[in-house]
Amino acid sequence: MNSYQENPVVQQRKWWILIAVSMFTFMSTLDGSIVNIALPTISADMGVPMNQAEWVVSVYLMIVCACLLLFGKVGDSWGKIKVFRLGMLIFIIGSLLCGFNHSLAFLLFARVVQAIGASMTMATNTGIITEVFPMSERGRALGMIGAFVSLGSIAGPGLGGVILAHFSWPFIFWINVPVGILTMIAGEKVLPKDITMSHDSIDKTGFVLFSIAIISFFGGIFLGQERGFLTWLPLLLGGIALVAFIVFLRVEARVSKPLITFGIFRNKIFTMSLITALLIFSANFFVNVVIPFYLQSARGLTPSVAGMLMMVFPLMMVIGSPLSGYLTDRVGPEILVLAGLALLSITQLMYMFMNQDTPIWYYIVATAIMGLGNSLFQSPNNTMVMSSVTKENLGVAGSLNSFARNLGMVLGISLATTILYAAMSQAYGKHVTTYIAGRADIFAYGMKITFFGAFLLCITALFLTVWRIYKQGGRKKTL
Repeated sequence: MNSYQENPVVQQRKWWILIAVSMFTFMSTLDGSIVNIALPTISADMGVPMNQAEWVVSVYLMIVCACLLLFGKVGDSWGKIKVFRLGMLIFIIGSLLCGFNHSLAFLLFARVVQAIGASMTMATNTGIITEVFPMSERGRALGMIGAFVSLGSIAGPGLGGVILAHFSWPFIFWINVPVGILTMIAGEKVLPKDITMSHDSIDKTGFVLFSIAIISFFGGIFLGQERGFLTWLPLLLGGIALVAFIVFLRVEARVSKPLITFGIFRNKIFTMSLITALLIFSANFFVNVVIPFYLQSARGLTPSVAGMLMMVFPLMMVIGSPLSGYLTDRVGPEILVLAGLALLSITQLMYMFMNQDTPIWYYIVATAIMGLGNSLFQSPNNTMVMSSVTKENLGVAGSLNSFARNLGMVLGISLATTILYAAMSQAYGKHVTTYIAGRADIFAYGMKITFFGAFLLCITALFLTVWRIYKQGGRKKTL
C-alpha cells in the first residue's frame, strides 16, 4: 500500500485514530494553560514568589516552541506515528513527575520533560490525520483536531478551577496519567505502522541555533515583564536571540537537509494561513489573561463560578467544530474562515464595552460568539494549511502549524499583560503590575485598551484573508 487511504483496515479505523490523536492533542495543549489558575496555590505551597512560580507556565511554552520544528522533521524522517507514540509516553512520565511536590526546580525539570513529549505529539498530529483521511473527509477530521487544540488552549482556567475546588494542585498534572495511559492503549490498537519515511539526516546545528533563539527571545520577554524591558538581562537575551536567529538562517541556507525548507513559504495559501492562525491564537490568549481577573477580581465571583462561566467557550467549540468540519468539506474553507474571523472581531469589540456592572448574560453571549467564531475558523484554516503541501512535507507543515499556534499563545500572554498593566498604570498614575483592590474602574480601563489590541489582531487577520482570497480569485481568472 502506497498510502493509508488505500488501506481498508486503516480506513475502517480512521475515526478511532482521530479520537486517539485528538485526546492527546487536547491534553498537551491544555497543559499550556491549565496551570495559570493554580499558580497562587503552587506559589504559597512551595513558599516561592509569584514571579518565580510563573516560570512553571513559561518554561513549558518555551520548550514546546523550541522543539516543534525538530520533531516535525524527525517525524518526516523516522515516521510520524513512531514519534507520536514516543511523545505520548514521555508526556505521561512528565505529567507524573510534575505532581511530586519536591521543589520548584524539580517541577520545572518535570515540565521540560512534559513539554518535550507534548511537542512530539503536536508536531505530528495533523500530519497523521492528513495522511489517514481522504480529501472528502479531511475538513471534518482536521476540524476535530482544531477543536481540541482550541479547547485545550482556552479551557485550562475553567477546568483547572473545577479541579482545584475539589483536589490539591498536583491533580492538575496527575489527571493526565490515567487518561494518557488509556489513550496510549487505544493508540496501540488503532494506529497503523508508518509507511512514509524519508530517512533524511536531521539538521542538529539548526535545531540548537533555533532553540537558543526561541528560549532567549521568550526568556527576554518574560524577564522584561518582571524587571523592565530596558534592563540589562532582557536586552542581553534579546541580542542573543537575534544573533542566533541570523546565524540559523545562514546555516539553513547552506545545509542540504535544513530544519525548515524555506521554499514551503512560497506557497501563499500555506504562509497566509499560518500568519492568520498566529494572530488568532494571540487574540485568544488576551481573553485567557484578562477574563479570569475580570470575573474573579472585578466581579467578585468565586473561582468555581468563574470557571463554569469560562466553559461557555469550549462548549460552543464542541457544538460548532463538527459543523464547521462538515461545511468545510461541502462548501470549501474560504467563506468559513471569513465568517469565523468576522465573528471573532465582533467579540473583541463586545469585550471592549464590558465593565464591572455589565450583565453576566452579555459576557455569556460574547463568549458564545467567540466560541462559534473559533470553531468556524479552525477547521477550514487547518485544512488550508495541511492540504496545500506535498505528502513529503506534511511533518514540517504540521510542526509549523503547531509552532504558529504556540507562538501565538506566548505572544498573546506577553502582549496582553504588557498592554493591560501599561494602560492601568496610565490610568492610576503609578506603575501597576497586578489588580488593584477596590479599583475595578482602573482594571476596566486597562481591559478596554487590551481588548482593543485583540480587536486589531483579529481585524488584521480578516483583512489579510480577504486580500489573499481576492488575489487567488484574480489569478484563477487569468488562467
